[in-house]
Amino acid sequence: MKLRISKYLFLLMMAVFALSSCSEDDNTVDEYANWQERNEKAFADTLAYARQQIANGSDEWKVILNWSLQNQTPNKDANGNTVSLTYKDVDYIVVHVLDKGKGSGCPMYTDSVKVSYRGRMLGTDTYPAGYVFDKTFDGTYDKTTAQVATYAVNGLVDGFTTALLNMHIGDRWMVYMPYQLAYGTTQSSSSTIPAYSMLRFEIVLDSYYRIGQVVPGSRAVEAGKKQGTWITE
Repeated sequence: MKLRISKYLFLLMMAVFALSSCSEDDNTVDEYANWQERNEKAFADTLAYARQQIANGSDEWKVILNWSLQNQTPNKDANGNTVSLTYKDVDYIVVHVLDKGKGSGCPMYTDSVKVSYRGRMLGTDTYPAGYVFDKTFDGTYDKTTAQVATYAVNGLVDGFTTALLNMHIGDRWMVYMPYQLAYGTTQSSSSTIPAYSMLRFEIVLDSYYRIGQVVPGSRAVEAGKKQGTWITE
């Protein structure tokens, strides 16, 4: 019951972020008023909530450092003392674990992956649950009907890559990434995602492909190519 209540409180908190401003002149809705401020606050509040849940013993939440900042070697000062590494809140992604997979390994940076996903922006008046800018499934995720997309792990935004490097096959995660680990402070002409957008991805890891590793009983993808295989468990 306590866990259920905490989920309801979090959903209520996220619903507050959906409120947008209206013009004082004509009462028309400005979906993206104060967009940067709203998105920064939404991520900060989500991060704080996740950290509190983790402190309370929950295993349904994770806070993961940007992959490119992991395993760094601390510097030394003029006296030869080690200087502790420090990171900003926006150097992390927040993960809400929806389902735990049974895969034994995780993708590597040089792997390719097959994933099902749905990406949303912060909620607005027109799209309270968040505008869906890309997806491979509709409604509630169903493995039997969801499509999969194939990507190189190292070809995605840092937030998505960070999540994949920590996922096991079968994991279904809701991933919250600050705009610094998503599409940043500019909007491309081909994108529907405004600058400064925190993104929320529901991601399911289906399988991953690793060059040079062959699972017993599997075949190379193409004859004559360096051996590799899609790892599905």
